[in-house]
Order: sequence, then structure tokens, then C-alpha cells
Amino acid sequence: MGRKEAILKLRQVLIRRRDALRKALAGDLSSLKELRQQASGDMLDAALDSAQDEISSQLAEVESRELTQIENALERMRNGTYGICEVTGRQIPLARLQALPYATMCIEAQREAEKRGLENQRSAEWGNLIDAHAGDQDVLLNDLEMDVS
Repeated sequence: MGRKEAILKLRQVLIRRRDALRKALAGDLSSLKELRQQASGDMLDAALDSAQDEISSQLAEVESRELTQIENALERMRNGTYGICEVTGRQIPLARLQALPYATMCIEAQREAEKRGLENQRSAEWGNLIDAHAGDQDVLLNDLEMDVS
């Protein structure tokens, strides 16, 4: 199988995963709305509900981030840049794309980015960490204020 056929198969994988994530995130949001409408029981129930809400919120954030990466990969497929390393400009090996279909960098570039990221984290100031994503345009579920009591 050639690279083009493999990428077409990866496109189908990405579309199926995107659809599954959209359904999961829609379900998470409807669950939070249902919780908001229910009257809470005693304090222990409220604490357990709060802990479960936090876990659900974190999971939804991870799923939302993955959904964004998948949508970006599908956009790169549409504009013909899918499978090309954003750093080196070389083709990303098919084995890497099959393992991580929304990869934007080859392994070498990814390792270097992670290495630089770790170095930056060590020398970062706490004030900068708090505002680390202030320029991001994406809205994550954790950014939304919801009253679930």
C-alpha cells in the first residue's frame, strides 16, 4: 500500500475518532446540565458529585484537545500539508502517523520540542505559568464557568 492510500485510511480513522469525541463531549455537556437541574443531597453527596464533576471536566478537556488536533489534521489533509513535519519540512514516516494520526512533527523534531519545553519549564516564573495560555484562541470546557450546584 502506498503513502497516499495509507493517508486516505488515516483520514477515515480521524473522522471516526472525531465523531466519537464530538458525541462524548456532547454527552459530557448534557450530563453537566442535568446535574445543575438536580437538587443536591447531603454534603457527602455534594462532595462526591464535585469530585466526579472535576474528573469529568478534566477528561472533557483532554478529549477537547484531541478533537482540536484531529480537526487540524483533517484541515492539513485538505490543504495538502498533512504528513509533513512543521519543523523540518520532511515527510513524517507512515509508522508515526499510524501510531499518532494527528502528529505534526517527525520524532526528532518532537523530541527536540519536548526537550526545549522541559528546559523552559525549569526556568519559568510562576507568573508566566499562570498566563501561559492567555493568547490561545481555543475555549476549553474548564474556561467556562458553570454552576452545577
